[in-house]
Amino acid sequence: MIAEVIINSTVKSLNRTFDYNVPVELTGTINVGDRVLIPFGNSKSLEEGFVVGLKETSSYKVKDIAGIQEGFSIKNDKMKLAKWMAKHYFCNLSDCIKMMLPPGTSTKVIVNRMKEKKANFVYLKKDADEIDFAIENKIVKSDKQIRALAFLKENDGILVSDLEIFCDISKAILQTLEKNGYIEIVQKQIN
Repeated sequence: MIAEVIINSTVKSLNRTFDYNVPVELTGTINVGDRVLIPFGNSKSLEEGFVVGLKETSSYKVKDIAGIQEGFSIKNDKMKLAKWMAKHYFCNLSDCIKMMLPPGTSTKVIVNRMKEKKANFVYLKKDADEIDFAIENKIVKSDKQIRALAFLKENDGILVSDLEIFCDISKAILQTLEKNGYIEIVQKQIN
């Protein structure tokens, strides 16, 4: 199988597709819209490109695709839109494709791309009746712990930093509550 790839470049002379062989290990996994790494020209480093089409044969001598960059593909309808934009506005297809990518992921330098952001969220581990019982029987005595638990009963699943601000508490208070089994702190991805 042959992939038609456009190089991620603003150079006008590279605003055309180049044919690359899809290696056996990538057959069935490569799709239109995938971001791929390819050898280009005599350069020893790999260039980045986008698969804009797939076909069975090529009339040129072709090199193999080196790999697929996971998590950076474009859906087929967005690829069609990028092709239409390039034709309608007389601009590079690679520029139009980059407009379809999520913000912060279009740079060629991989280490400069935006990463997934994660944050810590606080959840109650015990139900409200158990917490009320612990407060009434002076098992939980600290005003700050009581304030945090009362707030969490109304707002379960809040960012740790927000809880610290709203209740005027420190991480030590939360760590104590977590150690005693009243709350749990879970790291989640922020979309």
